Amino acid sequence: MMYENEQQKEIVILVAVDTGAPDSDVESSLDELAELVKTAGAKEAGRLVQKLDGFNPGTYLGKGKIEELKLLISASGATGIVTDDELTPVQMHNLSMELDTKVMDRTMVILDIFALHASTAEGKLQVELAQLNYRLSRLTGKGTSMSRLGGGIGTRGPGEKKLEVDRRAIRSRVAQLRADIRELTEHRKLTRAGREGSMLPIFAIVGYTNAGKSTLLNTLTGAQILAEDMLFATLDTTTRIYEYARETGKQRVLLTDTVGFIRKLPHNLIDAFRSTLEEAGYADYIIHVVDASSADMKVNMKTVYATLDKLGINERKIITVFNKTDKLSGDDLSGLFDNRATKSVRISAKKAIGIDGLTDAIDELLREDRCYVDTVLAYSQMSLLAQIKQTGEIEYEEYVPEGVRIRAFVPKELYGVIEGKDPSHRSG
Repeated sequence: MMYENEQQKEIVILVAVDTGAPDSDVESSLDELAELVKTAGAKEAGRLVQKLDGFNPGTYLGKGKIEELKLLISASGATGIVTDDELTPVQMHNLSMELDTKVMDRTMVILDIFALHASTAEGKLQVELAQLNYRLSRLTGKGTSMSRLGGGIGTRGPGEKKLEVDRRAIRSRVAQLRADIRELTEHRKLTRAGREGSMLPIFAIVGYTNAGKSTLLNTLTGAQILAEDMLFATLDTTTRIYEYARETGKQRVLLTDTVGFIRKLPHNLIDAFRSTLEEAGYADYIIHVVDASSADMKVNMKTVYATLDKLGINERKIITVFNKTDKLSGDDLSGLFDNRATKSVRISAKKAIGIDGLTDAIDELLREDRCYVDTVLAYSQMSLLAQIKQTGEIEYEEYVPEGVRIRAFVPKELYGVIEGKDPSHRSG
């Protein structure tokens, strides 16, 4: 467990290399790293940035900066360092030997947070798999540097005892984890098939970590998911029914919350959590939640879309929800737009401001993709009428001698059923 009182907190120096790459903002990335470190239970004692054309392949930093870092560690009383980039095994080993202190990288901190917040069986398995894959290559010949990890960040999950066994045993454990996750993935497929069989439209809620996804789901459905002002407060996928009223009756849709995205998301996590992230791929629509009050809003949006593209989810209709707009002034509000979105709305999920606008946007997307029917259903087809009421939108309903006359917008799947059962129907 992470240390709980201030005196026992780890104290770390944040370290980064500025290569001058396009679209890179080292200070902003370090600010995010500071939030990650805070979430993991440590305290920032200082920062060090070196400008280089590229990372030093052996030590990440140049020799002069390593000497400067030694002095900074000594002066601040730091117990370790955290680099803003994932280190190679050689870089981590050499830095640890040069500095004689605990060396961690951004990936290790993120994995540690995931281990802290994973609550379901699948989440815990995925975290352990990601940690073991990450550390497997760092075991051979790294006994000294691994022993410096001690307690604190980087030691949650499988723990050092499992990391000290031979590589064959670790590979065996990895194989078992993959098998267990495959089994859970098959169960997820059955659950997903059940949702799809209900013909309720599915909206996946995605967004940068801490954008307010869980808060939005709570506001819409009363899901009571943990929603704290920290990175990766929730990891596990949650699906809830959102039912709202309108003039023609009630509409029901499924909302699925997904794990937050982040810059430099470790590839091990993308691989391990692919089944969870793929929930967005099986949704009919995407709700992209954006923290409109963040100074890094545009970069964060770009990161989300890059991750969606990597998962092959780039053809869904998207509602971009600019959240936390209650924190903005008029000038800031005018700059909110998203070229990739089908529709955009401005809300405050926490204060339930603008929710009607989001509901209208959901309604508009649904109507665009539904088929219009004007038909009479026989009284023997009342189960079909019930399905229409549950998954479609009835504009007109009248009981006549032949059955029930309806004019409605219905899902395409249901349109085919109606067409097959009642050849006398007319589409508008």
